[in-house]
Amino acid sequence: MLLENKVAVVYGAGGVVGGAVASAFAREGAGLYLAGRTEESLKRVAREIAAPGGKAEVAVVDALDEAAVERHFASVQAAAGAVDICFNAVSHGDVHGTPLLTMPLDDFIRPVLTAVRAQFLITKAAARHMVERRSGVILAITAATARQSIPEVGGTGVAFDAIESQCRQWAAELGPSGVRVVWLLTTGIPEALHGGDDAQPAYGTGAPMTRDQLVRWMSDKTMLHRLTTLADVGRAAAWIASDAAAGMTGVAMNLTYGAVPTR
Repeated sequence: MLLENKVAVVYGAGGVVGGAVASAFAREGAGLYLAGRTEESLKRVAREIAAPGGKAEVAVVDALDEAAVERHFASVQAAAGAVDICFNAVSHGDVHGTPLLTMPLDDFIRPVLTAVRAQFLITKAAARHMVERRSGVILAITAATARQSIPEVGGTGVAFDAIESQCRQWAAELGPSGVRVVWLLTTGIPEALHGGDDAQPAYGTGAPMTRDQLVRWMSDKTMLHRLTTLADVGRAAAWIASDAAAGMTGVAMNLTYGAVPTR
């Protein structure tokens, strides 16, 4: 198994993406510490991990509260002895479907400030412990909206751009201490779409889309006419967090099926 005897902390673990990554880590042998804002969703993921024999501890943590994040990471470190992997899947509170011209500043800036703050606080807490061991992997997730020009996505693209920029700087500063910082670059993930069949934004197409229409529209922007799945994200996260990817830091693992060419 890729992550046998590794310890991983996942923030935002109660969400769709965080839960999928946590489960993938567990399947590859890692011990899991799940953190998020909603206890019941965290416990659901923990039960799913425990069913086939995995192990997961749960803690309610506000990733935007510096003291809370520091306390949580210190408690995990004390309980586990060491933390090898830290993954940030905290949601940003994005607002889609409104043109910038009519969007309130608060709706635009919320995902940017949330993304930057959560990434900084989580990375800082993890790095403080990892640099002492001169080992560790810090992971984040972004999407093609950081690289493409798509209408009506509010602050989402700016938020993902900021995460990537921050990760590059962390990688440069932590590299000499043996700590890697990498991120997964995805398309939209169909399983993570919110809302009912007729609740999807227009994204500049002129009319709101059904879920199926939105999936087709996003798929057509890729070279393989496919979108990143939760299974893709889980497998990639487990591999990039493993020793098999020891040479990767300061870069994205591109899972966009060609929507964002590597450059």
